[in-house]
Amino acid sequence: MPKFFRAFIMSLVILAPFAARADFGNLEADTSDPLFILRDDAILSESGIEYGHDILRLSQAFRYGLNDRLSVNGRVHYQIDFVDTHDGFSSIDIGSVYRMARAEDNNSRLISDVLFGFKFGGSKHVRSPEFADSSYYAGLRFGRKWAGVSLSATLKSTWVFDDKHGLSYIDFIPESYFRMDENWRSGLGFTFRKSTNFDYDQEWLNLKLACQIGFTQWIGHIDYEFENEEAQVGLTVNVLF
Repeated sequence: MPKFFRAFIMSLVILAPFAARADFGNLEADTSDPLFILRDDAILSESGIEYGHDILRLSQAFRYGLNDRLSVNGRVHYQIDFVDTHDGFSSIDIGSVYRMARAEDNNSRLISDVLFGFKFGGSKHVRSPEFADSSYYAGLRFGRKWAGVSLSATLKSTWVFDDKHGLSYIDFIPESYFRMDENWRSGLGFTFRKSTNFDYDQEWLNLKLACQIGFTQWIGHIDYEFENEEAQVGLTVNVLF
């Protein structure tokens, strides 16, 4: 069994007992849950900062719930490269999430979502899949929620259109998420990426810890990439209106 899958399974064993407590707070405001969906007319602000591989990245996103099944979002990124000159804005993300099945819609209580979106614009000096001029993505996410635990898996395909750096890749992302008590949550996920350009084949392990205060969540995360043995750290602040 690959070492990243062993780490994923061990974390489930270690963290699951903490999710057996009785009081988990306001679940409708649990915005870092991978199966979270916005309610009608709700707005979510996501402000992020992360550092890794000598690059500082800043991002700001807004999500809007058109109804209890469909939400739209927009995001902008900026990066500062401390080694090279690859500073600048990435493309602006425009995306959407549609909830095909809610837990109450079927006997198995399975949740399923469709993800789709595109990116455009951006700096011509910044070159990576996330900072390409034009890219499109589509995906499916399935999962199940309990009072203290959420489990999900996402399959997402991305196409990057660029004269010199065009490629496509597929991400498989299993995630586990634990509500430890009224204010604290933890999560672990794994991203397995297979690309048409072997240089972008990646295997990421993602750990996060969230503190919820009312309708605001402070989410710290650590990500480790096995192929290049690189790590990055970050902080995201989610505010639900």
